[in-house]
Amino acid sequence: MFAIPRAMKCGAAALIGAFMLVALPTPSQAQTGTVRMTITRAGFIFGVASGTGVLRYKGKSYPLSIGGLSVGTFGASSSDLVGRAYRLRGPGSIAGTYTAVSAGVAIAGGGRTARLRNSNGVVIELHGRQIGLELSLDLSGMSVSMR
Repeated sequence: MFAIPRAMKCGAAALIGAFMLVALPTPSQAQTGTVRMTITRAGFIFGVASGTGVLRYKGKSYPLSIGGLSVGTFGASSSDLVGRAYRLRGPGSIAGTYTAVSAGVAIAGGGRTARLRNSNGVVIELHGRQIGLELSLDLSGMSVSMR
């Protein structure tokens, strides 16, 4: 009979245990929610934006307030945007100042897309329609707060 040395048995058991730990699914702390925002922007060289929104997260709705400033904006527009918020650690992590570089033109109903990120690491991807006349090439800071 062939005897397996004790050291090989312990090594094999440790290797199997390590594989089991690696294979176990680990729940992510970051979550995803859906977002809807209505934003009105106006300006001549310097622009302002304000609006409202809703975060849907784990079956609950959280109202949002939106504000911001931009440079290089000419005209006025209103946008109705929908999308997703990624890397949420709770509903409060959506609050903060978001940054995005965008260039766009909207004349009487154009499309708009945006990818924004705040200091909490939350990323919001939005898309929707923009109504009005606005030419912009801006580096904007949008502020989102919970109401």
